Amino acid sequence: MKKHDLPSGAGDVANQYPEIWDAYAALGKACAEAGPLDERSRRLVKLSLAIGSRSEGAVHSHVRRALDEGISAEELKQVAMLAIPTTGFPTAVAALTWIEDITDPD
Repeated sequence: MKKHDLPSGAGDVANQYPEIWDAYAALGKACAEAGPLDERSRRLVKLSLAIGSRSEGAVHSHVRRALDEGISAEELKQVAMLAIPTTGFPTAVAALTWIEDITDPD
């Protein structure tokens, strides 16, 4: 992801501390390449981690990227439903609303 594509907070850090951003981006790349998961699987896992950590900004970011990568809105919404037994109904419903912020903006 390019610095100009980042959400405001992360973009601010990337611009103010480019060495830190570059190291962080390199770590992310190394983690992605450390195992057999394909890009699609990694994106869905990262969305689920964002949901589990209750990070609205990260959910928005991963949903945007997932849609750009061809993952459907319905698949993304299922990730929120899968979160119900693990993270609880309120967290999953919040995640669904964050996903719909991007997939169904009207």
